[in-house]
Amino acid sequence: MIYFILLIAIVFVFLMGIRIVRPTERGLIERLGKYHKYATPGFHWIIPIIDRIYIVNVTEQMVDAEPQEIITNDNLNASVDAQVYFRVKSDEESVKGAIYNVNNYKWQIVNLARTTLRNIIGTLTLKSANSERGKINADLYNTLHVETKNWGIEIVRTELKQIDPPRDVQETMNKVVKAENEKIAAIDSATAAETVADGVKRAKIKEAEGYKQSKILHAEGEAEAIKLVNEAADKYFIGNAQLLRKLEAVEASLSANAKIVIPTGTELINIIGEMAGGIIPLERKQKKG
Repeated sequence: MIYFILLIAIVFVFLMGIRIVRPTERGLIERLGKYHKYATPGFHWIIPIIDRIYIVNVTEQMVDAEPQEIITNDNLNASVDAQVYFRVKSDEESVKGAIYNVNNYKWQIVNLARTTLRNIIGTLTLKSANSERGKINADLYNTLHVETKNWGIEIVRTELKQIDPPRDVQETMNKVVKAENEKIAAIDSATAAETVADGVKRAKIKEAEGYKQSKILHAEGEAEAIKLVNEAADKYFIGNAQLLRKLEAVEASLSANAKIVIPTGTELINIIGEMAGGIIPLERKQKKG
């Protein structure tokens, strides 16, 4: 009976001392308050009450610096929030640093990030803080990287979540942005209207140039025709200017259907005959004696 009870006690103590370390964890085993050994992933057995194991997660983690009011260099209260991504290095010295060199490293990272943000943004205006987010992230990362080096922690990255101005300032900024957008839209509309007007102007100019060119060509055609007429007149009517004048008078009369009398034997009879295909002059009736 005694052996049975002793066996049960031994089994109970054995089961009480079983510890399993997952692949994403590392552990430190202390014996009587002193560091004993490093626990890698797998099965471990510790002496109950005498030994104690501290488990550390070595995967990437995130802590939120929580929103805080920071006075900028232009005396505005900005609401600032940031996130810090980090991980505890998996080697023995780093795990020991995360347990023994800092008390609650997550809480310390949050407070260090908040303090660093106040120091950085306090030197900037609200406008520059919003336009220089990349620089703020870089400064925050560098400060945390240096300060946490002895903690066995690797800062993976930092992200600035928000830099929100006071409500009244935000409303003013929104109005300014809206006015700027309306100004740009008006400029674009005016530019488009100017482009259309310029197109119409160019079309009118082209049309006027075409009309001008047609007039020039028409005038040149008339001038050429007059030249040809003059050359013909000089060639065929040299010394017959008086006859040409008479012919023009006859042509004008004929176009008006007027009756004319041409004496027999004149040169106009021959010319008009050729024009009309032959005209037989009327014989004068002789008066009976």
